Amino acid sequence: MSTPPEPEPGAGPRPEPGPGARPEREREAGPAVPGPRPSAAREAAGSEHREVVALLGAWALDACAPEETERVEAHLGDCGRCAEEALGLRDAATLLEPRRSLDLDPGLRHEVLDACLARRPAARPVPSWAAPFDAEAARLDALLHDMAEEEWRTPVSLHWFTGDRWADRHTTVAGVVAGMLGTDRVLARAVGLAGPRGAAGRESAAGRESAAGAEETVAGGADGRCPAWLPWREQTRALVRTAADLGGRTGERTLPRAVLGDPGRFPGDGPRVALSDAYLDRAFACWVHACDIADAVEYPYEPPHGPHLRLLVDLQARRLPGSIAGRRRAGLAVSPPRLMAAGSPGRTLHLEVEGAGGGHWYIPLDSPVAGVSRRQAREAVARVALDDVVFCRLAAGRITPEEAASGVEGDPAVIEDLLLAAAALSRP
Repeated sequence: MSTPPEPEPGAGPRPEPGPGARPEREREAGPAVPGPRPSAAREAAGSEHREVVALLGAWALDACAPEETERVEAHLGDCGRCAEEALGLRDAATLLEPRRSLDLDPGLRHEVLDACLARRPAARPVPSWAAPFDAEAARLDALLHDMAEEEWRTPVSLHWFTGDRWADRHTTVAGVVAGMLGTDRVLARAVGLAGPRGAAGRESAAGRESAAGAEETVAGGADGRCPAWLPWREQTRALVRTAADLGGRTGERTLPRAVLGDPGRFPGDGPRVALSDAYLDRAFACWVHACDIADAVEYPYEPPHGPHLRLLVDLQARRLPGSIAGRRRAGLAVSPPRLMAAGSPGRTLHLEVEGAGGGHWYIPLDSPVAGVSRRQAREAVARVALDDVVFCRLAAGRITPEEAASGVEGDPAVIEDLLLAAAALSRP
């Protein structure tokens, strides 16, 4: 019996697939994957790229909406070309405007108040001579409001010029605020205000401290803030309200010089001091100490609004004749004295202060209370030109005469007397 022949390779019937098995061709091809054709995917990616490129400029300026920012930054993680361009645009954006304070321009507050008062006049308007104090106290209060607990203990060095030497004292941010509470309280008492009160209506312990003792106060309130801050704020607001109640023109109201202490702090040598000068003095101190605090915590701080700065410069310029005369009486003057007829100013120095707060002042060198005529002004023996902020920093004792970059001409001894007298205007 013969056996059937072996089937040729590849010929004959194939084995039947088992239950659930897929045909061999289908197993080799694999499942079909739905999705766009390769050309459509490339087109979508290109469209996304173009749209992100169009947003890069706005992204570099932080002008994108949140969802746009998220979209751009997601793309930058995948596209090296866009990431490089974005980095260049962001670097360029930082050059468009120099670093400055995050606070608003000091003049903006003045403009907003003017616009509001034009629509609805104030029931108790703040007189122009109290406006600088109102503005500077508000700016400092805003700075202190954002102070972190540890920043109240930041060291602060205060400097001033006395006699023929420089003096300094080391304190903290909290100590500066407490010291201001004490010195402002002198004016508060002079205008009839009681001491600042705490939340319970009783006079606060910080408000009862003397100026010297108050400077030792440090942070330690229940919320970690300086205990003198809120009493200081309450006191400054009360002083502004009192100025609004009193009203009057600049120089119209006066206070006894004796109740304000430190007779050299104010212009003139009469028994009374203009109330407007007392308020300007506190505005000046408020700005200076705000700069001390801002420097200590490394925060940029802008100068006062231009017209306010002009009033502060004028106050210091009017104090110069008395400061020169005081140094001459103490034997500290560099230029030789001259005997003059009563009422004659003798030699005159031209002080030119540049900037938004600037102007021209003619300082009598030999008679502090004498007026200066036009002829004497034209014959000034020297001229000193200073920037407005530089002049104020010199008068505050924050820079030395050597550091005050100035344009000078004329008698060098007289110029030195003027610059040293400006530094001697400073107080602790």
